[in-house]
Amino acid sequence: MGRLFNFLKAGFRLLTPKMRTVWAEPFIDEPCVFVCSHIGAMGPIHMAVNFPLCDNVAIWCNCQVMDRSECAEYVRHDFWWKPESRLAPLYSATIPHIAAAVLPPVLTSAPTIPVYHDARVMTTMRQSIKALKAGQHVVIFPEKPSGYGEYDRRINTGWLNLLVMYHRMTGKALRMWPVWIDQKGHTFYIGEHVRYDPERPLEEQEDALAEALGCGLRGENR
Repeated sequence: MGRLFNFLKAGFRLLTPKMRTVWAEPFIDEPCVFVCSHIGAMGPIHMAVNFPLCDNVAIWCNCQVMDRSECAEYVRHDFWWKPESRLAPLYSATIPHIAAAVLPPVLTSAPTIPVYHDARVMTTMRQSIKALKAGQHVVIFPEKPSGYGEYDRRINTGWLNLLVMYHRMTGKALRMWPVWIDQKGHTFYIGEHVRYDPERPLEEQEDALAEALGCGLRGENR
């Protein structure tokens, strides 16, 4: 982690309430994937700053928001404000440019893994496997935005290929822990883990994994 992120991390901790953590079952201390609720920008911030294992995580982050040349356009189309708001034109003219100036240096200083949505996706996978093999936990936010502050019930599942690749390289089956971040209650609720079965094709278990993890990160099985 870079100095900029460490400085901001210390300041955020001083200015915000402490978060408590509730585990549905004892944590198995081995490299894993935490599958988390997004709640706008606050989900990634809490996982990077307040999560009890935050000093040993690698967090997936969309590559566009880490790139000065792409950040403004990404923010403009990423539900950062209500499209029907009377101030939407003002927000569109100002917030993306502020974000492009501030976010890339912060995020490149943070423990992030750029997430690519083209042929470079293999870079994301390789960096994730490298982090896991080094003993870190990978943090992802697989919800599909459907509007301002709204998400589809079914989570994105393309990232599940990481489970297959990790098993092929290490012979180990990754555990996934769903994390519902209750911001009002200042609590991380971590559901029972879900485990990939390497003896079965991913296609056969994809729906079940997505449903179990989706319920967990929404806090529905708490």
